[in-house]
Amino acid sequence: MYLNCHTYFSFKYGTLSVDSLFREAYRCGVQKLVLTDINNTCGYIEMIRICKERKLEYPLEIALGIEFRRDEKPLYIAIARNNEGFEEINAYLSYHNNTELPLLSRAPEFNNVYIIYPWGSQPAEILRPYEFIGVRLQEINKIITSPYQEYLHKLVVHHPVTFKDKTSYNVHRLLRAIDQNTILSKLEEESQANRNEVMIPPGQLKHYYEQYPQIIANTEQILNDCHFHLDFQSEKNKINLNGSKVQDLAKLRDLAWRGFPERYKATDEEAKRRLEKELEVISNKGFESYYLITNEIVQFAKHKNFEHVGRGSGANSIVAYCLGLTNVDPIELDLYFERFLNPERSSPPDFDIDFSWKDRDEVTKFIFDQYGTKHTALLATHTTYKGRSILRELGKVFGLPKAEIDNIVEYPQQYRYQDHITKLIFQYAEVMLKMPANLSIHAGGVLITEKPIYAYTATNLPPKGFPTSHFEMHNAEDINIYKFDILSQRGLGHIKDAVALAEKNQGKKVDITQFRKFKKDTKIRKLLSKGHTMGCFYVESPAMRMLLGKLSCQDYITLVAASSIIRPGVARSGMMRAYIYRHHHPDDYEAIHPKMDELMKETYGVMVYQEDVIKVAHHFAKLSLAEADVLRRGMSGKFRSRAEFKRVEQKFMENCTVEGYPPEVTARVWYEIESFSGYSFSKGHSASYAVESYQSLYLKAHFPLEFMVGVINNFGGFYKTEFYFHEARMNGAKVEAPCVNMSDYTTNIYDSTIYMGFIHLKSLESKIGALIPEERAINGAYKNIDNFIRRVPISLEQICLLIKVGAFRFTGKSKRELLWDAHLYFGKIQKKNYVESTADLFETEPLNFELPPLERHPHEDAFDELELLGFPLCDPFLLLKTEDQGNIKAKELMKKLNKKVEIVGYLVTTKNTATKDGLPMHFGTFYDNEGMVFDTTHFPNVAKRFPFRGKGFYRLRGKVVEDFGYPMIEINWMDKEPMISPEEIPSVRLKG
Repeated sequence: MYLNCHTYFSFKYGTLSVDSLFREAYRCGVQKLVLTDINNTCGYIEMIRICKERKLEYPLEIALGIEFRRDEKPLYIAIARNNEGFEEINAYLSYHNNTELPLLSRAPEFNNVYIIYPWGSQPAEILRPYEFIGVRLQEINKIITSPYQEYLHKLVVHHPVTFKDKTSYNVHRLLRAIDQNTILSKLEEESQANRNEVMIPPGQLKHYYEQYPQIIANTEQILNDCHFHLDFQSEKNKINLNGSKVQDLAKLRDLAWRGFPERYKATDEEAKRRLEKELEVISNKGFESYYLITNEIVQFAKHKNFEHVGRGSGANSIVAYCLGLTNVDPIELDLYFERFLNPERSSPPDFDIDFSWKDRDEVTKFIFDQYGTKHTALLATHTTYKGRSILRELGKVFGLPKAEIDNIVEYPQQYRYQDHITKLIFQYAEVMLKMPANLSIHAGGVLITEKPIYAYTATNLPPKGFPTSHFEMHNAEDINIYKFDILSQRGLGHIKDAVALAEKNQGKKVDITQFRKFKKDTKIRKLLSKGHTMGCFYVESPAMRMLLGKLSCQDYITLVAASSIIRPGVARSGMMRAYIYRHHHPDDYEAIHPKMDELMKETYGVMVYQEDVIKVAHHFAKLSLAEADVLRRGMSGKFRSRAEFKRVEQKFMENCTVEGYPPEVTARVWYEIESFSGYSFSKGHSASYAVESYQSLYLKAHFPLEFMVGVINNFGGFYKTEFYFHEARMNGAKVEAPCVNMSDYTTNIYDSTIYMGFIHLKSLESKIGALIPEERAINGAYKNIDNFIRRVPISLEQICLLIKVGAFRFTGKSKRELLWDAHLYFGKIQKKNYVESTADLFETEPLNFELPPLERHPHEDAFDELELLGFPLCDPFLLLKTEDQGNIKAKELMKKLNKKVEIVGYLVTTKNTATKDGLPMHFGTFYDNEGMVFDTTHFPNVAKRFPFRGKGFYRLRGKVVEDFGYPMIEINWMDKEPMISPEEIPSVRLKG
């Protein structure tokens, strides 16, 4: 009887989770229903999975459809008779989404679909055999006086399900107000669902229509005729590329053995055995095409000279290594292939292939062109309402002023019970937390299917310009569609740019692939051991710099471990600290159990990588590899609540008891597994990241200035751009403000002089910033400001920005003189009303007007830079009001351990975190007046009394402490130090 059921995937309309809809059907005794979310198919996989998982508890059958709406107006409900009908519906919705053409008021012709129109929207006499008119409860009494009375065979019961009770009805109204961007009291009736859209027992629903038994019969006939079968296990990805699986395997084997000599010696029997073993597993699992498609993508990138990094669990594969998909030797690092693929693993694997942010879209376009838009889609994510965002949205809906909303968001505990409105806001925020808000795009997932993608999902066309699925990653895994992760990052971009700059500026060609050579480089070891890694991919954050310093990291293996133990799960469980201690004292620690040391000898018995979960589950707790993989997947919260995870967890405990482990040992091992919480890396992933880190480190060690320019031009580092310029200056660079005759749109370098790019100049139009170097390249350097204005179409406002930042300093004129010239020029244009004069046709030297010679204080330029660039190019300490810099320098901290010190620091960055008790605390990073970086810790009592107050200088007092040889200051007092103000600069005066 239920042909129109919504879940909360009817974004900003539905309120029922998929599980809630199942429970409502159970409560009411509904044995079959049609899931018809509004303009999407987001929830159907989860709905069918739940029905499959609970079929013994309650057998509920699901048919599928879509409720089509245009501008919120209901048009019709399309219900699939079978899988072919579902594909038809998806293709229709996808066409309109991807072409942005409005949905038709009358449904198109379908072959395997039923259409239900709203009451009164279509005359009955034009309906096709599969088209009907829906009759709502409030419309039953209209039948007798309606033309539809003579067409009872075309009427069906239409009782939508949108909520389950008063609370969820209120949530629906709040969602509608959010969607309409209006306050609740002004929400129009037609924008809301009817209050009666709740599920009731089928017998009660039939009772309302009992005077029209044919309508009931029509409805039951449609319901009985609609079936959808979803095979969770069958192969759905593109099956083969070369005609058959046999040919695909032959091709893969040929490519792997062809690449083998480039990676290993011909006499390496271990590598040969591993390669054949992997090929056998790949063949048995049917993943030949997965490797071949990944190889096609990487070969395209190599042909285009795009740098790439193969990472994720795919880096554990020797076949991937021989194909050149990854650059990590799985034998050298003892990488666990079973983390990527094993004979018992039920879930599909995935490769993560990183490209530069500049290249990724072209690679994605290649994939869609190669495999066709009918078989290819980006993977979606479901964006959910989160704590701060939903408080802000509800504050608007309840009509609160912005200041009050800001207070609620920033200080929730303080304002939670302020009045009845705030109580309601927090009450409904808790209900709406984690409800899906809209579709978004997965960071890099791409799906390639054998059947048309519409067999499984409709698609949207977001701003990226590529069709995107409606289901998300976990749904894809559930139905055995594995994704290709085509990701972008800034690190590859800065490496590529730095290599090009090294050749351009120093004439030196750099082979960035010489990884074995980099591992022995003494300069790299020095940078690593000291944590001097600013700008280097993945190892530049304050936390990572501290960790490298604490480890005195000097080799690749330690860096691989560091790349994983920095992750939140490992760090918070205490395993990071245990690893550091054992690294320095390998013979002085007590193992949880000898088996743990045996399994993880390289990491001193500490669980560091994802495959450690599999190793421990399989070898320690005697779970099968399939069960161990369920445990590994369960480390993400999405799977932890599932029945399969609970079963494996119980078996883990039971097996440990059978094996005779003491309860406290089992509990500790389980605690370490739990602490991963979806945050840990596979070892291959960490190893791949570490290779890229080494490439960055090599460039920083040997080409520090070119490297920093590369980092600056890729805009993706951990720190603000200001501090990369500072780092360049600390390495001997002279940093110059933008100059029309030397700067490009992005930053460049000549010898040891770095010229800022026009892109950094706030408010300068990007087209002007790009045109300046283009025009200069064609017609030569600009002679003066007059010559510049004639060649570059620019407004007075824009030319003044360039003058104020010093872009015409090559003329030898002061900024005031140049501003005078600019105003004079544009005033002249105004006067002649844009009529060309002889001087415009035949360029002549501009007239020079004598101005009184003016003095200008250097600090004035610094304040112009602060305004236009966001930071000064001089040493910022020159702008500090006080001359008292404290009693210590950053380089002296280790000599003052446990002593109280005072120092003035320029704030680089802060990290907000919390203690185990949830109390807020902070970490700070500063540099002193010698430019040396130091770190601070602000425990909760200090963090509350002495909060950070934005960028600038701080006077810091505290005790110097060290952790494994790395010094920091535990702050007990902090205050912000003022800078001099522009008014305090000596006023301009006439020379002489």
